Amino acid sequence: MSGDTIYRGLAATLDAMVWGGELVGAENLPKAGPVVFVSNHALALGPIAVVSSLPVRLYPWVIADMLEWDKAPAYLNRDFIRPQLHIPPPLSMFMARALSQISVRLLKAIDCIPVWHDEHLLETYRISLDYLSQGRSLLIFPEDPSQPLDEQCKMGPFMKGFARLGELHFERTEKALQFYPLAVHPGLRQVKLGKPITFNPMNRPANERTRIKSILESIIRNMFIEMTLQNYAGIPLPH
Repeated sequence: MSGDTIYRGLAATLDAMVWGGELVGAENLPKAGPVVFVSNHALALGPIAVVSSLPVRLYPWVIADMLEWDKAPAYLNRDFIRPQLHIPPPLSMFMARALSQISVRLLKAIDCIPVWHDEHLLETYRISLDYLSQGRSLLIFPEDPSQPLDEQCKMGPFMKGFARLGELHFERTEKALQFYPLAVHPGLRQVKLGKPITFNPMNRPANERTRIKSILESIIRNMFIEMTLQNYAGIPLPH
């Protein structure tokens, strides 16, 4: 079974059994790739919501430990089972080992991109650029897990490493990469897609990375808050 088939089946299953939400701003969907979609994580629900909602074959960035059999159980236990499901040890580790038997296989099958935060980071960029060169679109959740969440939108500050894809892609292809902001709102069961931010090759690379990161972070936060306020006021969001 191909990775595309598995991805489509996974997206449909998650939408039916977990998400069941709606996409707002579908008119902003790109006609073709490659592009990079950037989203808030919304704890464990963000990736599920985006994959379920967007009618686009996506290739997500995933922490490298989640793709390694010997490291995935500990990561799942530390990042998901205990803090989000509130299951205490030793049961939490037992569940993490069982879940990893499914998650590692699925993540590998749909060609997720492993993200390292050490000397192997260049490999993350290499794989990403190869995918982009093939017309594939990436999905990235750039929140810094070491930083506290903003109480208003439950979103952490963004790291800017992902924005380097703009300059690297331009160096390889001389084409300006577009970054699309996504705001996942778990309470409303909505994913909102905004208009893209385009890499500007005329800026200094360091300044451009900061610009892209800052603008996307601000747009996604504002979209989340706007969704909350419109729902509170009873104003329907445009579709």
